[in-house]
Amino acid sequence: MSDDIHALVGAYALDAVDDLERAAFDRHLRGCGACQVEVTELQETAARLADGTWSVPPPALRDNVLAEIATTRQVAPVGPARLRRPGSLRLRLTAAAAAVVAAATAGTAVFVVQEDRVRHERALAEAARSGSPRVEAILASPDLVVRQEELTTGGKVTVASSRLQDAGVILLAATGAPADNRVFELWTVRGGAAVQAGTLDVGQRHIVQVVEGLTGSSDVGVTVERAGGSATPTLPMVGDVKLT
Repeated sequence: MSDDIHALVGAYALDAVDDLERAAFDRHLRGCGACQVEVTELQETAARLADGTWSVPPPALRDNVLAEIATTRQVAPVGPARLRRPGSLRLRLTAAAAAVVAAATAGTAVFVVQEDRVRHERALAEAARSGSPRVEAILASPDLVVRQEELTTGGKVTVASSRLQDAGVILLAATGAPADNRVFELWTVRGGAAVQAGTLDVGQRHIVQVVEGLTGSSDVGVTVERAGGSATPTLPMVGDVKLT
């Protein structure tokens, strides 16, 4: 199976594929566990964001989305096989972007469909499953901005922030916990000063952390510290998400 079929996962989850693509992806989905997980998580995210908040999008929304997509570089298909006519994937991704942004006009998160669209949506799906009303309120803010960086130790840190809520959600998903009785610690940085935002336990590599008063912060950082955390960050940080 060509890697090209995997590129349909986002459009399929948002029902933005044609009949031929749907049939092909249905067959692929029966034998691909990774795509099954991604489709489920993307559909859960879309359902949470749209639940109880749908409204008719403004007339200019479609033109704005199409204009944005026209200047956004898409991932090129991999491998020689092609399941659809040239340009079809771009049209499907455009439709997927329009569907997600239309939901956002009612007060939900705005996602631009581009190269990192799947990992952002998966991160938000994980955060949404925390069940916290505060997390859901932040993720549902109309001005939500999602940023993500790789950890030098392996894994990712995602920050979903809202100026309207004056808060953010930090999702740390490391590939492994620090060794030698050390832990991950979260920080916010404002004016060059680092403030503790949360300390994980020994052996813990995953956390969803709400940070209030995030407006004005320039960075969200991750360090490795001794068990129990530190009053000041040990440099260099293993993760640094720029907010400005």
